Formats: sequence, C-alpha cells, structure tokens
Amino acid sequence: MNNSRITLIKGDITKVKSDAIVNAANTSLLGGGGVDGAIHRVGGKAILEECVQIRNRQGGCKTGEAVITTAGNLPATYVIHTVGPVYNKGNSGEEELLASAYLNSLNLAVQNNVATIAFPNISTGIYHFPKQKAAEIAVNTVKQFLAGNDGIQLVTFVCFDDENYAIYQDLLR
Repeated sequence: MNNSRITLIKGDITKVKSDAIVNAANTSLLGGGGVDGAIHRVGGKAILEECVQIRNRQGGCKTGEAVITTAGNLPATYVIHTVGPVYNKGNSGEEELLASAYLNSLNLAVQNNVATIAFPNISTGIYHFPKQKAAEIAVNTVKQFLAGNDGIQLVTFVCFDDENYAIYQDLLR
C-alpha cells in the first residue's frame, strides 16, 4: 500500500487544521501535561466541559479506548481523546493497548464522518513507551486500517521532537 493517505509533519498539533486531532489523554480526561495540557490550554474550557460530561456519564476513559469532544478554539472540528498505556517493560499488554488507542480513535473518527485526522506520538512522553516501537505500532495500525477503510482520506502524524520525526520519516519511506 502506498502512503498517499499518510503524511508527516514536525510541529505543534494544536496548530494543525484537520477534521479531528487526537489527544494523548489520561484516564481522568481532565487535562495533564504534554500534548494533553497543550490541547486543553489552547482549545479552551469547552473541551474540559465536554470531558467532564463524559466522566459523569462513564467515569473517564480506559486505556486503549477513545472518546470525542468539540475542539473548542483549536483549528479542528473535534478532539478525539485516547489513553495510551504507561510503558512497564512491555510485560503488561502495552503494545496491544497502544494499537487499540490508534484503532479506536480511527473507528470513532469514521463514525463521526471525519475525513482528516492528526495523531501525536501517543505514550512516548511521560508514559515512556519506547519511541521506535510506538512509531512502528502507530504506522502499522494506521496502514492496516486505511487498507480496509476509505472513510478517512488523510492521516497526519504530528511529531513535536526531532527524534520522533526522524523515526517516522524512516518508517514512512
């Protein structure tokens, strides 16, 4: 499969114009550090308000699952919040949970008629997932999904740092 429906940029996901951007959230959905904190800060209180409603309805978001909210002040229509796993030596199903985070985000995007979606590098910050392994899982999961689904026209991987950008560049060659 060619990569004509996958693109790579280095930058700030809060500035990406896309139907949906994905937030590497925590289970509380109340914001945190890294990309999660940035999305909540830039997106404004509308995102947090919807996250609180989701929490009240279902008690947060489990690892590997995804929920959707407005994008508030962001240049996207939606934010898909997904919870990646905390890396614990790879012995706790982390690889499957990370793949689920990507897959559930993509499925939720299709259900909401999202044609363009942007992903950060889920779980590679404070959750310490090895960057190379996380990128392989992300790229493989997205490629498999796109091969069987034409609802999404473009997936953008947004790398904040040079190391992740170089890894993704290699994998997408």
